[in-house]
Amino acid sequence: MNQQVSAKEPNAEQIAEQHIYKQMGVSDSEYELICGFLGRKPNYTEIGVFSVMWSEHCAYKNSKPLLRRFPTSGPRVLMGPGEGAGIVDIGDNQAVVFKIESHNHPSAVEPYQGAATGVGGIIRDIFSMGARPVALLNSLRFGKLESERVKYLFEHVVSGIAGYGNCIGIPTVGGEVVFDESYDGNPLVNAMCVGLIDHDKIQRGVAKGVGNPVFYVGPPTGRDGIHGATFASEELTEESEAKRTAVQVGDPFMEKLVMEACLELIDTGIVLGIQDMGAAGLTCSSAEMASKAGNGLELYLDQVPQREEGMTPYEMMLSESQERMLFVVEPKDEAQALEIFERWGVICAKVGKVTDDGRLKLFHHGEVVGDMPVTALVDECPVYEKPSAVPAYYEQNTGIDTLRYPEVSDLNLALEQILASPSVASKAWVYNQYDYMVRTSTAVRPGSDAAVVTVQGTRKALAMTTDCNGRFVYLDPEVGGKIAVSEAARNIVCSGAEPLAITDNLNFGSPEKPDIFWQMERAVDGMAEACRVLDAPVIGGNVSLYNENLQGAIYPTPVVGMVGLVHDTDHITTQGFKNEGDVIVLLGDTRGELGGSEFQAVVHGVTEGRPPVLDLQVEKQLLDAVLSAIQGGLVRSAHDLSEGGLAAALAESCISGGIGAKIELDSALRADLALFSESQSRIVLSAAPAQAEQLLDHLASRGVPVQRIGVVEGSALKVSVNGASAIDRPVKELARVWEDAIPCRMQ
Repeated sequence: MNQQVSAKEPNAEQIAEQHIYKQMGVSDSEYELICGFLGRKPNYTEIGVFSVMWSEHCAYKNSKPLLRRFPTSGPRVLMGPGEGAGIVDIGDNQAVVFKIESHNHPSAVEPYQGAATGVGGIIRDIFSMGARPVALLNSLRFGKLESERVKYLFEHVVSGIAGYGNCIGIPTVGGEVVFDESYDGNPLVNAMCVGLIDHDKIQRGVAKGVGNPVFYVGPPTGRDGIHGATFASEELTEESEAKRTAVQVGDPFMEKLVMEACLELIDTGIVLGIQDMGAAGLTCSSAEMASKAGNGLELYLDQVPQREEGMTPYEMMLSESQERMLFVVEPKDEAQALEIFERWGVICAKVGKVTDDGRLKLFHHGEVVGDMPVTALVDECPVYEKPSAVPAYYEQNTGIDTLRYPEVSDLNLALEQILASPSVASKAWVYNQYDYMVRTSTAVRPGSDAAVVTVQGTRKALAMTTDCNGRFVYLDPEVGGKIAVSEAARNIVCSGAEPLAITDNLNFGSPEKPDIFWQMERAVDGMAEACRVLDAPVIGGNVSLYNENLQGAIYPTPVVGMVGLVHDTDHITTQGFKNEGDVIVLLGDTRGELGGSEFQAVVHGVTEGRPPVLDLQVEKQLLDAVLSAIQGGLVRSAHDLSEGGLAAALAESCISGGIGAKIELDSALRADLALFSESQSRIVLSAAPAQAEQLLDHLASRGVPVQRIGVVEGSALKVSVNGASAIDRPVKELARVWEDAIPCRMQ
């Protein structure tokens, strides 16, 4: 074949002799496989295409064996993993579409654009399925907030999320922000988008119909984001700052136009396949669409809109310029498609056609510059079963007694310390930068257990949350994985919704290290078991590996994004206490469990031992009982117990409700353990006095441990344990501590 290569680019012989492919993340054995698939040595464009398609970010070559362990089907699942996003039926010919993805490495070197384009990319995943995006969430991790660099990353990541979401007009309704030194230098920026769709509008990313034209939609291609997928598949180092060119630049105004034009195009019913150009840009979208249809594809790179002069085939194929899509229609429908995009002021160019030879062929200036088997690119990437070894730290934690710490006597101070911890403190500084009310469907704003968005024209609503406690996963990955799924489900149920499914973002260190791969295996096993027991299948997600800094790997952080269905908007429940005289009850058993807790980290300054135990059958029993109580009108407020235990949950319910509570707790534990243990499967409910006994009977009949612990009253949180006063603080004072923590640190 004729190979036109830029004078600046090495030829096939130089690539082989100088091992240039290694700079692209291709190993010697992988290079030999590629040569075997081609029957020759690849040119520069081809090795670039293979390098991104065979990167962890696109191929999941280190994680695919683990991902197969997840349950991915269920009676409501309309589309599981493999497409742009998963889809779950919510009745009445409607479905919810959602997915979470990471933009960690880009955000570490260019926080504003890294976060902004992460939001843009996940939005495209949703509307490429034919769905109207209705909500955004995020899950963020940073180092200690005392660091000036961390403050910079935090401020600019939040600003990037706000800048993109606010401009495009999709409300950012929830999420989480955690600060821990394990994330120093390697922040985690996970973005989630939720959309709604009618069943008959569901799209797939397939290049159907031999001879059909392939269209490029969106702004011209530039040199930004080249090798973004491989950049996301390597460890961050001191040299990473030089890779700013691997970070894309976003334009939310353009994305808005592209989204509306694409949704109108889909409404016509003429689209045969559509996919966004995300990781690996034109390469991944074209190869995957061809693969899923069992076809080939020809691309005419001269026709690709370009915003920079002299772009090479390599640059055009690997660019990750934003707001771009690829779609296929029949020839008879070309004019109609072009008219729609012209009316919206969006570039739409015919750049290829579907073929029957199973190859991705690239043409430039009349010459063939790339010719690769589609199956080799998409389906034949080597999959690795990495060695696994139990980490030394895990063994060392086995015998640690987390109850050996001296009893804390000043529990008022301890509570204030926890409320002032940036991970627990109010995130109003963050979410007040987001437009969370745009589109007027937000029923529960940021700050409660889960956000809730109504389904317009119905009595239904969607509850949504992101959750993960990295400390728990670090101390015991399997238990921590179970807890991540369970806490997400608890947040959904406390909002009055039935859990539907999850999307996950597996953030880990380097899989090349046996102890890290062990963390991955165990965490996935725990998550998978929780998903099976709680009837919450995994419908899609993302894997982000090589998250390391100079000190080592981040805490293993498999973030769970969960969506639930509120069957009637009357069932929507929030965490704030409501009325004077309401009865407060505690569900679940409290044990002396401080391993990985906020109390252990903030008050005692360590993270050690084992996390709380979790019985998934007990969790399922609790969730079913609470949801039925909410749906039966017996509950006025609900709040799950997580970071900070019972004391923090009570304080948050008081602060959210602007009202006090008087708590009299009987416990076999000493006071600091009773109030700050993070035992699982626990929820605080409040009920009207006239319904309290009915609620208690209902829960007891379902086998849920429950005790009446107090009443909503006054303007202070007063807690006694076994008759002795433990906490007595005005709610306004607690609110001040909780609300001022992050702004004070940001000044």
